[in-house]
Amino acid sequence: MGLLNVIRRMALRDELSIREISRRTGLSRNTVTKHLASGTIEPKFATPVRPSKLDPFAGKLSAWLKTEAGKPRKQRRNLKQLHTDLVALGFTGSYGRVAAFARVWRAQRQFEQQTTGRGTFVPLAFRPGEAFQFDWSEDYAILGGERTKLQVAHIKLSHSRAFLVRAYLLQTHEMLFDAHWHGFRVLGGVPARGIYDNMKTAVDRVGRGKERQVNMRFLAMTNHYVYEAEFCNPAAGWEKGQVEKNVQDARPRLWQPMPDFPDLATLNIWLELRCLELWSEIPHGTLAGMIADVWAAEQAALMPLPVAFDGFVEQSKRVSPTCLINFERHRYSVPASFANRRISLRIYPERLVVVAEGQIVCEHTRFIERTHKHPPRTIYDWRHYLAVIQRKPGALRNGAPFSELPPAFRQLQDQLLRRPGGDREMVDILALVLQHDEQAVLTAVELALVEGVATKTHVLNLLHRLVDGKTTGGPELDTPQALTLRREPKANVERYDGLRNHLAGGRHAS
Repeated sequence: MGLLNVIRRMALRDELSIREISRRTGLSRNTVTKHLASGTIEPKFATPVRPSKLDPFAGKLSAWLKTEAGKPRKQRRNLKQLHTDLVALGFTGSYGRVAAFARVWRAQRQFEQQTTGRGTFVPLAFRPGEAFQFDWSEDYAILGGERTKLQVAHIKLSHSRAFLVRAYLLQTHEMLFDAHWHGFRVLGGVPARGIYDNMKTAVDRVGRGKERQVNMRFLAMTNHYVYEAEFCNPAAGWEKGQVEKNVQDARPRLWQPMPDFPDLATLNIWLELRCLELWSEIPHGTLAGMIADVWAAEQAALMPLPVAFDGFVEQSKRVSPTCLINFERHRYSVPASFANRRISLRIYPERLVVVAEGQIVCEHTRFIERTHKHPPRTIYDWRHYLAVIQRKPGALRNGAPFSELPPAFRQLQDQLLRRPGGDREMVDILALVLQHDEQAVLTAVELALVEGVATKTHVLNLLHRLVDGKTTGGPELDTPQALTLRREPKANVERYDGLRNHLAGGRHAS
């Protein structure tokens, strides 16, 4: 029952005074008088606008509420957590003020969704080989017994709907290039167009309309594979709806029943095989047959796959006096001749290549740590420090790079360093790997240890016998082409007789 109806009934039917009506309703006498004077129309009272402590944080809270609404229910922050985060930013109001704001925001959002609906769209159709769609997602897997957050690349043919899912630890340029190569390899060719959102690894700046400033390395990849890159409008994911749906479908199909894996490479092998199996299990939906049947018919429309794009990212690095470069919290060794100089570091998904003076200097396996709970690593190659210890043999005893020597070298070092001048002798033996095959030097050291004669002279003798093929039990060594004899030498005593005849009439030593 409306308030005006209650006041009019008390005044006209019960004939109560304004004072009594005020007492019973708890309203002021002025309010009661205003209601009675308004007749049958409910009077309106202007609510004064008062500043709220939440006003400076309203935009931030609205953005948070919108972000949380887009997350899965179990991953959303509740209002108490949002209030705590606002307090950390300087908000001094109560939790009730935040809750009231959230109620109004949700009611307004629900009203907008009801009035605008889900939108109106046009169904899309693609010709064979016309286009593919690409997108990233985040998922988790157990790698080496540890739950690991992964960046997952999805690539899908728009006509046949054949798809590939591949996991990485980072969402960087080199990972993007690698994902395209494996996608085109599995899908059997390159379509004419690629449809993307405005990811930072492809678009440097979003302009008006369809204007985009494309990243130069991404543009180089599209030119290599000869296809046209097309970018969606901002916040218009439906323009690549097939791959968006593929992201949603991949979770129950791939990630939820997924077993544990020892490493990322094994996981990607399993994902590729599982995707190929799903092609034969999932109906196409629009055309007759399974995805695999439509994909087989689409192969003729795809451009043949060229060689892989050399998808590295290059950075300039300065080598430290200790022959190390820093990359992603870790340090990697470089040959000592490049200490205190600048080199180029080519970054691939699984390896790092050091280039200087137009030549590849060395390579390292790349280590990626997603969290800071593991300490930074230093990856040494003891061969890079041979030039240093030849000038400073005393550094061999406690040199960190030489703690990773093969066991035979370590055993020989323990024996030689007990003798005067043993450090210099050990350095000379290690330096043999610069002129000879390392496995041959290692075999010579092992034979010297077995015979109990751990000296440089004996190791050199054994190494030369191995190279000449006079010692058995060692590895088969291939003679370098430059040292192969074209004509075998033969004994010729006539040359000696000719020398005697020549000196017969002359003076000679008796």
